[in-house]
Amino acid sequence: MRVSSQGVTVVALLADPDAPTEVAQRMARVLPNRLADKSGQRRKFHVKVVSEPFTAGTDDPPTLMRRIMDRGRAEDWDIVVALTDLPLHAHGRKLVVDLSHEQGLALLSLPPLGGLWLQTRARRAVEEAVLSLAGLRFTRAEGPPQSQPFLGPFVSRLAPVHPGQVGEEETADLRYVVSGPRGYLRVLVGMVRANRPWRLVPGLSKALAAALATGAVATVNSTIWSLAETLSAPRLVIATVGSVALMVGWLIVDAQLWHRSTEVSPEARQKTRLYNASTVMTVGIGVLVCYGGLIVINLVWALFIINGQVFASVTRTPLHAAEYLTLSWFVASVATVGGALGSGLESDEAIRAAAYSKREQERRRMLQDGHDD
Repeated sequence: MRVSSQGVTVVALLADPDAPTEVAQRMARVLPNRLADKSGQRRKFHVKVVSEPFTAGTDDPPTLMRRIMDRGRAEDWDIVVALTDLPLHAHGRKLVVDLSHEQGLALLSLPPLGGLWLQTRARRAVEEAVLSLAGLRFTRAEGPPQSQPFLGPFVSRLAPVHPGQVGEEETADLRYVVSGPRGYLRVLVGMVRANRPWRLVPGLSKALAAALATGAVATVNSTIWSLAETLSAPRLVIATVGSVALMVGWLIVDAQLWHRSTEVSPEARQKTRLYNASTVMTVGIGVLVCYGGLIVINLVWALFIINGQVFASVTRTPLHAAEYLTLSWFVASVATVGGALGSGLESDEAIRAAAYSKREQERRRMLQDGHDD
């Protein structure tokens, strides 16, 4: 077992800034007691959180493991568990965790844990990693760490996890990866969650201003009233899909969010598909949140400004709740198109900052610089 001279195992959670640091800080409050209870040997654990961008400039797992090893040697740490919200790949597979029992190191990628119950899944994964690295999950009679599967928190019917290939010269001695369509889906959802698509709403101030202005004018336009009353539900749905797709497409094209790889290897193509799918989902969810907000705002504005008698004289339809909702729905589609035009006033950096986490921004900037060279 790896323990310090004081009989306390010092565990460092080395976390990338933003979401990984927040996850690490929350789990650090309960981790010492949970580790002590699970050890069954009355061991004491001291957990500290260190927030620094250890993934800066690379997403190569062997390189990251060497960085973590060097960082741990410079401190009085017994075990180092590094957390990142970047999707990592090793030998064509999506990496979940790398372990080095000899060095007491673990590298955990959060996206393969999925988008739901991330805090709980991450805490359980870290617990299992620490107990495995501390030597509490096996005895010499049971064999080396590799013979003791460390799958507990990861195994699920939705994302099969299995041991992955480890190179002879790598620091890691045990690796777990996800594969297949279900594993791909879980990584994709985890990437979208890491990007926090709801931040797209306040991040696009000029586009929102254009959408709100368009909605305010359209709500009091008699032509819009007449059009809204003649549209059936299927046509309203088509208007919604069309306006949202236009907004998403415009943001991706205008801010150059679409990733193009110059490499032709299958692994590079797989990464490209994954990154672009996460971009579409991130921007799409953000735009849908904006769309829902526009419906609410337009409805409140319509309730305040529209006169029922004037509306009825124009459309020959009494103004009831259904008419308010239909009008607000249709105006939201019109306003979204106006917002797409207004998004052209946003800088590319502002859109990227709203759409991606800091780690993802740095990764894409690194890739772009590499292509330019």
